[in-house]
Amino acid sequence: MEKIPSFNACVQKSIIDHWDLDALTDFKGQTLQYHDVARKIEKLHILFENSGVVKGDKIALAGRNSANWAVAFLATLTYGAVAVPVLHEFTADQMHNIVNHSEAKLLFVGDVVATTIDATKMPALEGIIYIPDYSLVLSRTDKLTYAREHLNEMFGKKYPKYFRKEHVNYYIEETPNELALVNYTSGTTGFSKGVMIPYRALWSNLDFAIGVLGPHVSPGAHIISILPMAHMYGMAFEFIFEFCCGCHIYYLNRIPSPAIIAQAFAEIKPKVIIAVPLVIEKIIRKRVFPKIQNNKMRLLLNMPVINKKINQKIKEQVAAAFGGEFYEIIIGGAAFNREVETFLTRIDLPFTVGYGATECAPIITYADYKDFVPTSCGKAVVHMEVKIDSNDPQNVPGEILARGLNVMLGYYKDPEQTDQNITDGFFHTGDIGELDADGFLKITDRKKEIFKTSGGKYVSPQLIENQLKLSRFIENVMVVGEGEKMPAAIIQLNFPFVREWARRHKVKLGKTNEEIIQNQAVHDRIAKEVEKVNNHLGKWEQVKLFDFTPDEWTIDGGHLTPTLKLKRRVIKEKYIDIYNKFYNK
Repeated sequence: MEKIPSFNACVQKSIIDHWDLDALTDFKGQTLQYHDVARKIEKLHILFENSGVVKGDKIALAGRNSANWAVAFLATLTYGAVAVPVLHEFTADQMHNIVNHSEAKLLFVGDVVATTIDATKMPALEGIIYIPDYSLVLSRTDKLTYAREHLNEMFGKKYPKYFRKEHVNYYIEETPNELALVNYTSGTTGFSKGVMIPYRALWSNLDFAIGVLGPHVSPGAHIISILPMAHMYGMAFEFIFEFCCGCHIYYLNRIPSPAIIAQAFAEIKPKVIIAVPLVIEKIIRKRVFPKIQNNKMRLLLNMPVINKKINQKIKEQVAAAFGGEFYEIIIGGAAFNREVETFLTRIDLPFTVGYGATECAPIITYADYKDFVPTSCGKAVVHMEVKIDSNDPQNVPGEILARGLNVMLGYYKDPEQTDQNITDGFFHTGDIGELDADGFLKITDRKKEIFKTSGGKYVSPQLIENQLKLSRFIENVMVVGEGEKMPAAIIQLNFPFVREWARRHKVKLGKTNEEIIQNQAVHDRIAKEVEKVNNHLGKWEQVKLFDFTPDEWTIDGGHLTPTLKLKRRVIKEKYIDIYNKFYNK
C-alpha cells in the first residue's frame, strides 16, 4: 500500500494555517472563525477526557447541518473516538436502533431530534448533548455531569492566559486502516447498514478533491452546504474538502425551501456547487423550460444565428440563479434526467456528473466539466479502479465493481454482508453499467431495483420513471410490479402545474389535493402522458395502471433519501392500498 498521510493532520494544519479566517456560518446566524472552531474542539476534548471517553469509543451525531454539528464531528475524530453520523431524517426508532447497534457512548442531538428520541430506548448511552449549545440533555454518569458543569473552569485552568495555535495538537491515527466513522446508509430498498469508513478513505477522497477542485477554490472562498453532512456525499464535498482548504462554509440549517436556496446562492455566490439531480431538475423544469417550450421560442431556436444568442442568454440566466461565480456544478447521488442533461449540454453550462457510494466514502468516478462526456459519470478517480463484471464491458452492461483506497472496511457487525459485497478487494456496487474505450463509465441500471413480472420478463423501473418525469404534470413516480402480471405506477402529481393547467382549460378541480387526484379530467390527461411513454416501451414494460397520492413526497415524510432517491420499500408500504387495488389483492 502506498504511503498515506494522516487525515487528522490535514484538519489540524488547516485550522492553524487559516486561524483568523471565517470557517463556518449558520446562514442568517452565527459565524465561527477557524480559531473559534479550535477553541470549541478543545473544550469538547476536555469534556470527553473528563467524562471517561477513550480512543475508539463511538460518538453519534444526529441533527440538521450546523456549525456546531461540524465542530462536534471534528472534535470526535481529532480526539481518537469513532464518529457515528446519523441522518436527522431517520425515524426515532431507526435512531434508537443505530445508537444501540453502534454501541455509541455519547449522542449529540439537534433541536428537532431532541424532541423525538426516547432515551429509555438507548440504555447503553452515558449521555445526550444538545448541539446548539453543548448542554446536557441527559447524563447517566457523575463524571459527565461534573465535566459539563465545570467545563469552562477546566478550560481556564488548562489555558490560563489564552488559547493559541501552538496548543492545537490532535490525535493522529495510528494506521490508515484505522476506523474513523460508521456511516449508516439511507437505504432505498432495505434497512440501514453500518458502513465502516477508515481514515485512508477520508484522506483519499480529500486528496481527490484537492487535486481536481483545489485549483479553483482558495482560502476564504464561499461554499453552500445543502446536503446533510451525515451523508457521505455532503460530508466529503460540502464540508471536509472545503474545511481543509480554508474555505468559508455556509449551512442552510433549516429545511431549505426553493426561495431560501435562491436567496442563499444570490448572496453567498459559491465557488463550487454540489447538487443532487432533483434539485437541478426542479429548477430547470419549473423555471426555465416553461419559458422556452412554446412555439415562438421553438421557432427562434431553430434559426442558427439567433439560436446561439438565445442559448447564451439562457446560460447566463441559469448561471445567475446559482450565484454566477461558480467554477462548475457537480451532480451526483442519483440518476440524472436525460432531457435536462441534454439541455444543460446545449447551453454549455459548466456541469459534470460524478458517481459514488457510501461504501466508497463516496467518490468512484468523476471528470472535470471540460472533459466530461454527456450521459457518462466520468472516469475512475485517483486511488481507485473500476471494472465491469462483463466479458464485453464496452457493449454488454454488467455490475460496476470498484477497488482502491476509498473502499470501506466492511459493514459493522455484519461479516456475511461484507463478504457478499467485497470480493478480491472489489466493492460490488449493485449498479449496472458500461465502460467506453476511454474509460468513461455509463450507468445503465440499478441491479437491486430491476424486477421480474409474473410472466418472467425483466423491468427496469428507473428508466420508465425517468421518462414519465419528463412530463410537467408529474413531480415524482414509482413503478411497481415485481411478481405481478404487469407494471403499474404510483404518481405524485406536480400540483401547482395541474392547477395552472386546470385554470387555463377551465377545468373545475376543487381546492384540496384529495379532490384533484379524484378528478376524472386530471386522470384522463395523465393517461395521455403515460401513453406517450408506453409508445416507446416493450409491451411487457408498459404501464397499464396508475394512481395518484394526495401528499407530496419528501425527505422528512420518509419517501426520499437525502440524495432524493426513492425509498421504494417505504413508498410501497405507505401506499399499500393503491398497490393492492392495482392487483386486486
